[in-house]
Amino acid sequence: MNQNQSLPVSSRRSFLKSTCAVCGVTAAASTGLTPSLFAQDKNQKWARQIGLELYTVRDLMDKDFEGILAKVAEIGYTEVEPANGYNNMSPAEFRKMLDKYRLTAPSTHSGPTIGPGLEKELEGLQIMGIKYTWSPRQARISTAPQTPAALTGAYLHGRNSWTQAEAFGPEQKVVNLEEAKRRAADLNKYGTIAKKFGIKMLVHNHTAEFEKLTDNDLSEYDVYLAECDPELVAMQLDIGWAIISGQDVIGMFKKHPGRFELWHIKDVFGIKHLDMKMDAYDRTNTVTFEPYGAGQIDYKPFFDQAELAGLKHFCVEQDDAAVWGDSLAAARVSFKNLRTMLTTGSLPDALYR
Repeated sequence: MNQNQSLPVSSRRSFLKSTCAVCGVTAAASTGLTPSLFAQDKNQKWARQIGLELYTVRDLMDKDFEGILAKVAEIGYTEVEPANGYNNMSPAEFRKMLDKYRLTAPSTHSGPTIGPGLEKELEGLQIMGIKYTWSPRQARISTAPQTPAALTGAYLHGRNSWTQAEAFGPEQKVVNLEEAKRRAADLNKYGTIAKKFGIKMLVHNHTAEFEKLTDNDLSEYDVYLAECDPELVAMQLDIGWAIISGQDVIGMFKKHPGRFELWHIKDVFGIKHLDMKMDAYDRTNTVTFEPYGAGQIDYKPFFDQAELAGLKHFCVEQDDAAVWGDSLAAARVSFKNLRTMLTTGSLPDALYR
């Protein structure tokens, strides 16, 4: 068994089958919360808008984009975040497909590209209903190889879900202060253009953004918070990556209230005994990403502070869901467990706690 895996693949499949059997309900039942239940706890309102980062099921969507999107909606997800394009569809066609399955896409990681067609692409995002987009700079510099191996993840070969050549994850390079400021200025610049279409740029973090700059005690994330205009740029806090990086998430909310409009919900196993003295590469390869509820991150305290944080939308992301044997089944487990936590305030059946 690979030392990075919390369970063998066969055991993971058994876990998914048993859990999914419990949550084999119709879409109507999976979202049928009564008004009285919502009155009990302020967090219960979030159960009506659980989103899925489609990167989670990328291995399946590459083969059957619309079919998997339909199944995501059937599980009960009401929002999605595109990550690998729009199925070669026009903005109007993509919006029609979302409407067909009663889904919305408030944010995207398939951002526009720098160039003369930028505003046309932003107009397309507006047609799709997207309000937050990955910045053109980030889309341009991505080096993630779009190959079958990359889409299913390199975790099966002893790593987590990316290849080490990619421009994010443990191998993301730390920059200097000048570069961090330039990136913040670009976000403001493109945010000014996007504002005409009712869209904000988003800043999504991995680990390097929290490391000290090469020539300063500040981090790249510090620079973004200080220099990005909140009217133009929203922080999409990937809470799992932030915790792997040793961040005090509640402390961030208190220090920068209202700045964290978007969240990624990523559960992690191995976090309780993670040695923060290790470098980002070793920390990341010591933990594993799990369906929500199978890891060790308690998200209730974060949702308790959602108003302080400024939360508008959130989505589940499991970077290497395919290694469980079925990434869609993993997404189903995450939905069931997250909805349980949001509606009851606890997760009594959580494993590995």
